[in-house]
Amino acid sequence: MTRHLRPPSLPSARRPPRKEPRVGFVSLGCPKALVDSEQILTRLRAEGYGVAPSYAGADLVVVNTCGFIDAAVAESLDAIGEALAENGKVIVTGCLGAKDGGAFIREAHPRVLAVTGPHAAAEVMAAVHAQLPRPHDPFADLVPPQGVKLTPRHYAYLKISEGCNHRCTFCIIPALRGDLVSRPIGDVLGEAARLFAAGVKELLVISQDTSAYGVDVRYRTGFWDGRPIRTRMHELVTALDALARAHGAWVRLHYVYPYPHVDDVVARMTADPARAASSPISTCRSSTRARASSS
Repeated sequence: MTRHLRPPSLPSARRPPRKEPRVGFVSLGCPKALVDSEQILTRLRAEGYGVAPSYAGADLVVVNTCGFIDAAVAESLDAIGEALAENGKVIVTGCLGAKDGGAFIREAHPRVLAVTGPHAAAEVMAAVHAQLPRPHDPFADLVPPQGVKLTPRHYAYLKISEGCNHRCTFCIIPALRGDLVSRPIGDVLGEAARLFAAGVKELLVISQDTSAYGVDVRYRTGFWDGRPIRTRMHELVTALDALARAHGAWVRLHYVYPYPHVDDVVARMTADPARAASSPISTCRSSTRARASSS
């Protein structure tokens, strides 16, 4: 008789219990809104969020609204009110969210955490991240929260946009990288927060034209930490300044060119005379671009 011996059992790493963040979802409106809901839910599941079947089991609720006719508006407002009453933490997206830049929803339901328009998966995810961060799980996540970096631990680059709208005769950048495309401000600030939390002490803001940040999206309102914030250089620098101070770090702005609003950024850099020598915000341009722009 052949005996199959079992190898000695090896001690295994036990996963610590972890509560999965759960998001409730109410989807209203037409099939196009339904596809928007599917895209948001896909991103939520891909990032490790669970989908709660009830208000009681959700850490927050997303309501995708419709604003096409009066009956749809009333149904959307009722759904938001019900979610607030049953859960209390509600993010609103969809067509009704675009009405009056979100003011219509906020006037009816001032307790909502964030409001976005339709086809705004990135903005919704930024609002979810601000209210319900997904904790890093070293057993499942192969990439650290701040991502894989090729720089030393104490500094990192933060790219806020790609491309450039200018057609300077000496510069090939638009031919290589295309027109200006600004990253959603919630994504930019989320990445900055993760980098600071990971120990970065010097954050280097880069792009082809930092001063033009948000021009391509007409300074669209995004969301960060549950609050609306415009996609514009001054607002970005203000938020980065607060993050840097909270972590004892500083921010260096590269490729800053003389747009009118840059004066406001300079004022922020010198707003604290007692700390002027160690202001969290400073500027730097590459010597190559600086020489070329002066020709």
